[in-house]
Amino acid sequence: MSSTALRTFSLGGVHPPGRKAPAAGLAIEALPAPSEYVVPLLQHCGAPAAPLVKKGEVVAEGQCIGRVDKGLGASVHSPCAGKVTGLVRTPNPILGLVPAVAIEPDPEAAAFAPLPEDWEAMEACDILGRIKEAGVVGMGGAGFPTHIKLCPPPDLKVDTFIANGVECESYLAADHRLMLERTADVVQGVRILRKVLGVERALIGVEANKPDAIAALLAAVEAAGEGGRISVQPLAVKYPQGSEKQLISALTGRNVPAGGLPAHVGCVVQNVGTCCAVYEAVALGRPCYERVVTVAGAGVARAANLRCRVGTSLRYLVEYLGGATDEAASCVLGGPMMGLAVQNLDYRVTKATSGVLLLTAAETGTGDFGPCIRCGRCLDACPMGLEPRDISIYAERGRYADTPRFGLWDCFECGSCAYVCPAKRPLVQFIRASKLRLRCRG
Repeated sequence: MSSTALRTFSLGGVHPPGRKAPAAGLAIEALPAPSEYVVPLLQHCGAPAAPLVKKGEVVAEGQCIGRVDKGLGASVHSPCAGKVTGLVRTPNPILGLVPAVAIEPDPEAAAFAPLPEDWEAMEACDILGRIKEAGVVGMGGAGFPTHIKLCPPPDLKVDTFIANGVECESYLAADHRLMLERTADVVQGVRILRKVLGVERALIGVEANKPDAIAALLAAVEAAGEGGRISVQPLAVKYPQGSEKQLISALTGRNVPAGGLPAHVGCVVQNVGTCCAVYEAVALGRPCYERVVTVAGAGVARAANLRCRVGTSLRYLVEYLGGATDEAASCVLGGPMMGLAVQNLDYRVTKATSGVLLLTAAETGTGDFGPCIRCGRCLDACPMGLEPRDISIYAERGRYADTPRFGLWDCFECGSCAYVCPAKRPLVQFIRASKLRLRCRG
């Protein structure tokens, strides 16, 4: 299929270098267990989970160790069998120190035993309950609790479920490998989510730079007898196509209104990694405490796609791969466009950690920024049609109250504006600062 025939969103977007090799060609490998896990009780949007264990307590693999009973949140489970060595605090890239549970693994303890369930015989509400109990969140990086996302407002009619296999960020290949190596599980997850939502139509969007994943999904859909209900859709390669609103536009032609939800145009979107986690939770009774993480960049000795458990330290993960190179200049959690730079390797893998990038100075392109030259490139690149130029100018002068009229709250911080800025202005940082200041003012 020619690129001109492939679907994409119409407004803005950029084309950063993919840099998917070598990670895209590397099979998922299991990371050996470390000597200690420090499991953050905040691995999701919302409030931290309240601990359910205390120091000295023996826990089983998959046991619930933290729960959020009210509001937005998701349960947290032990990644291993072992002993709780303390209730501690661990770094979070946004919030500083957050509560956590430190666990020393017991290498002699029994591993988690799956509890298979015939999910097709279950009611939708029971499936939803299993997803909630398993603590499944958005595995694409956002960490939004899945059970909440599957309950759109009752006045909104959902008719389409979309599985997001785009993975448009440079370097990252975790979703690509899942679609290749656990194709049937991804498709079963799509089927489960479609049943929960009560919809017949499901779409799986995958960018055309993953032809092997597209072929594998097409075969798995046919093998499941779902050819008429699940459609695998190749998409043109353009960033940020993995964003919900842009993916919905590309696949359905529907445009989510400003301030609206995907459900306002009849859609619910979940990442393919989330689909896989849903399958494990519902069909196998396995809580969400493990994920695939891409480790890449010229600053690490070797790249890999690692299956690792929450609470694993980044330092242990990098040392397993041969350590950081002398040229390593920064560490980014997630992708280079929307990820978060961290100061050191003392952070822990969470359910939302899609990638760990060790980048050199040449890869980051750091340097001083200049004044806005009013070229308009950021306006052309913005996929939401906003005015990042004006937001940054007012924010730079401390006039945060003036920024919302330029679309501040509709910005999802994709970084397209900063990527094309010839003055190298930190536009996303200006936008984040504006949001933070206004929220603090109430």
